[in-house]
Parts: sequence; C-alpha cells; structure tokens
Amino acid sequence: MNHDDLGGGLAGNALYEMVLARGRGDWTAAHAAAKTMSFRPVTAHPAHANLYRGAPAVAYVLHIAGHPAYARSLAKLDAETVAIVADRLDAAYRRMDSGRPPRLREYDLISGLTGLGAYLLHRGRGNVLERVLRYLVRLVTEPLAVDGHRVPGWWAATDPRDAVGTGRFAHGHANFGIAHGVAGPLALLALTRRAGHTVDGQDDALAEGITHLTAWAQPLDNGRTGWPELLPLDAYRKGPRPGAAPGRPSWCYGAPGIARALQLAALGLHDDTARCLAERTAFQAVTDSRQIRQITDASVCHGWAGLLLSTDRTASDAARPDLTAALPALHAHFEAAMARGETTEDAGLLTGKAGVRLTQNTLNTPRPLDLGWETCLLLN
Repeated sequence: MNHDDLGGGLAGNALYEMVLARGRGDWTAAHAAAKTMSFRPVTAHPAHANLYRGAPAVAYVLHIAGHPAYARSLAKLDAETVAIVADRLDAAYRRMDSGRPPRLREYDLISGLTGLGAYLLHRGRGNVLERVLRYLVRLVTEPLAVDGHRVPGWWAATDPRDAVGTGRFAHGHANFGIAHGVAGPLALLALTRRAGHTVDGQDDALAEGITHLTAWAQPLDNGRTGWPELLPLDAYRKGPRPGAAPGRPSWCYGAPGIARALQLAALGLHDDTARCLAERTAFQAVTDSRQIRQITDASVCHGWAGLLLSTDRTASDAARPDLTAALPALHAHFEAAMARGETTEDAGLLTGKAGVRLTQNTLNTPRPLDLGWETCLLLN
C-alpha cells in the first residue's frame, strides 16, 4: 500500500482523520495518520508525483489539516510541488509546440496539471496557478489534427488506460469525465474564476467547454439525456448519435461529475441554458432506475458516495428544487450500501473506506467546517 497515495493509499486515510480532527478538536488519530503517511520519503519526481501521489498529495492533506505542527513539512512539500508544476508545464508546452496530442496524465485531475492546479488553488499560490490556467486555456481552445481530422486540444493520444493506443484507440480518444477528461479542466477553470483567479482567454475556454459538452449531451434510448464516457476517433467524427444506452452515473466518468463541471462553468458565464442542461441531466441520472442499478458499491470514484456528493454539490447551486428533493433517496441508497458492507477494504479516498466515511461525515454533520476538501474532486 502506498503511503503517499491519496486515491488508494494512506494519504487518503490521513485526509479523513484530518477533517475529523478539525471538526472535533482531538488530533490523536490525525497525528498518528500523518506519521504513517510520512514514515518513508514521498516521491517528488515530476513523472510520478501529482495531486493523488507523492509530495502534492501529502501537501494537500497537511494543508487541509491546517495544524501548526505541520507547517515546516508543508512548506517543504509546497516548494517541491511548485517545482513539479514548473517541470510539468515545460514538458506540456514542448508537446503543444510540436503539434502532438497529449497523454491523459499531462492534463487530467488524477495525474496531471488540472489536479496540481486544484492544489495550487487551495494553497493560494496565485502566480503559479495562473501559469497552469494559461496552459489549460490553450489546451481547451487550440484544436489539433489527428489522422488528418480536427480534434480538440485535450484529445488523448492514448487509450483509456493512458497506454499507447491500438485497435479502435489507435488514434487516441476523447475523454469526457471529470477524473480524466475535459470536464476536469473545465471545472478547475470555473472554480478558479469563482475564487477570483483569472487569466486572458479563460472565459473563452469556459465557453468552448460549454459548447462542447452541450453538443455532446445526446438523447439516450429512454428519452433522457447523457454524455458518452469516451470515444475513439471514428465515433467522435460521426458526432453525437441519439439512442445510446444510459451509462453508470459515477463521479469519475458519468453524468454527475460532468454535470457539475458544466454547471460550474455555466454559473461563471451566467449561461442559463447550459446551467439548465447540467441540472436537468444530473436530476435525470439520479432518478433513472436503469442508471442507478449500475451503481454497485459505496465508493467515491464510481459508487454511491461519489454520486451522492456530486449531486449534493450540484443541488446546492441549482435553480431547480427537484435535485434537492432527490437527495434523501440517494442518502438511503448510500446508507443501505454501507449497511450491506458494499465497501472495499482498500485504503484511500477514491476506492476505499476513507472516502466513504469522509463523505458520510461531510454530509451528515449538521454544520460542517467548510474545509473545501472536495476540491480534489473538483466539486467545490
């Protein structure tokens, strides 16, 4: 088990303990979790370190903790993270200038610059954050050519596992999800704008993202609306096609995460049409039995916790009240899944019990401290 892994390792457990300690004032378990997370050196190599692994992941946890005992360690990790961002940006711009499409890990939330930007937003590192935002503006607004066809700048050169593409993914793919696809950069651009961090072209990038997600919100075979999770080049070239089967309503790839990204972007640009589409699609996803039946565990990544947290955050900004009215049923599903033991023994935020318990604590505490830990999911 990786000690410095936020998604599936001990850093995710530590995040849960830090949030609990901030609320309760008892730091015994939190300090123990911090020691366990830091008992070996954490990776700061730019090829391996990201929001969910290594120095940035541990720094994120210690920042959420906000405890003076961690100030010296956090300052060191913060400096390492800024250096990682600079190295990553240099490599990304070299790739952009060559006209080649990126790998997912260059820009996505889990492994790439979008995730590192989420860390910088939390830390208030405005100057470095603005460099990331300028990169994301280029990524979203400057198209590429792949096999002679025009594709967006976030087109992945790789297959969905970020390996060299073969077969139907020989020319890469378009990824729509918030964890690995375009919804991640769009959400970060919107969240930073809301926090007062803007760069030239940011609104153009938000508008471009809105246009893309609006165009690809296709009618499903049951009359509802949804987005594809990912598409190879031949399917992308054919354009949106009605009649697809409803997908799994997960945070990572599904409608709840994408809808939240679209809603945040629409709120930033006061685009009521896009906001309505986002909120309607989110509502349809959580009230459609064919979609709900595809949720089979309690996890944050692709289970009830992520679905519930995404929907709760979308409902908190929604113009329509029916999303809020749908929350009690989702809470009941979530609690029932926990009661049935539909949680893995994994550690971590995304796939393990720590994320499930953190979601439960956040949503069941009457007046939780606004720690903003969900920025690592790009929900708030």
